Amino acid sequence: MDVRQLKALVTVAEAGSVTRAADLLHLVQPAVTRQIRTLEQELGVPLFERTRQGMRPTEAGRIMVDRARRALNELERARAEVQPTPGVLTGIVTVGLLESTTDLLAEPLVSALAREQPGIELRLMTAYSGHLQQWLDDGDLDLTLLYNLASTPSLNARPLVRESLWVVAPPSEGLRADRPVPFARAAAHPLVMPASGHALRSLIDGAAGRAGIEMDVVVQTNSMRVQKHLVQAGHGWTILPGMGIAEDVAQGTLSAAPLCEPDVWRSIVLGTSRAGRTPPAVDVVARELIRHIESAVREGRWPSAQLHPHPARIDDATRKAKNT
Repeated sequence: MDVRQLKALVTVAEAGSVTRAADLLHLVQPAVTRQIRTLEQELGVPLFERTRQGMRPTEAGRIMVDRARRALNELERARAEVQPTPGVLTGIVTVGLLESTTDLLAEPLVSALAREQPGIELRLMTAYSGHLQQWLDDGDLDLTLLYNLASTPSLNARPLVRESLWVVAPPSEGLRADRPVPFARAAAHPLVMPASGHALRSLIDGAAGRAGIEMDVVVQTNSMRVQKHLVQAGHGWTILPGMGIAEDVAQGTLSAAPLCEPDVWRSIVLGTSRAGRTPPAVDVVARELIRHIESAVREGRWPSAQLHPHPARIDDATRKAKNT
């Protein structure tokens, strides 16, 4: 099993055909076919089903493609670290951002690193907290924002920010930031909510249960963008982090107010893996991300957010990782 075979495997799976994979790899088709067959013979299992629609990975093929992709990514990262440009910090860093934070953090983070650390290749992944945690555990992320999570044996969770949840309604309802809305009043309306099992939904359900409030959930979705669109269209109210609706409120497409009776807060943490060493490029990106988060809170660009009373610094965690 060699790197060429792994590249052929991943490329055929992504392209869906040997012909297209050969074009992407700048090889002749028989060479790609031979690499796949050699790998199948070595493993003793078929990796693809040959269909009229193209090459479709078998169950064993999907496992191998997933592992091969990670191995190739690690090799690419290692090459970037051991072949640096003199005087330039290099490396590939994959960062996970919560969907609600992308508008505030993604572009400034990219701009700052492009300006100050051009040797770092940044890769941004956006998803909900549960997915991001899984990707971190699987090694697909170097660091990620998560919420309502404590440190575990597999990851460090560094508390950064606490933010309250907001009631969100169409502009005609006239909700205002200086007039908090009781949970009971929000629940008196049909609600467009995150799908069951989503971490935000669990947080809201827990608050409703403690307050003895029943909710009339008319629509569930796993997309914050869809939630907001359905509220704009008049299908109901919703509950979201203030960060996720700040721009919509500013543009007048939604109205919103902090949720109260009870207040509901989520804690944003920076998650990093406990396994292995922390590359210098990851350390730099973590520091930059923390800097942007702290600036956003201090400058009032993160609605109803508070910096954690004892902001965790990346320094100690990085030193511990390097000494293990």
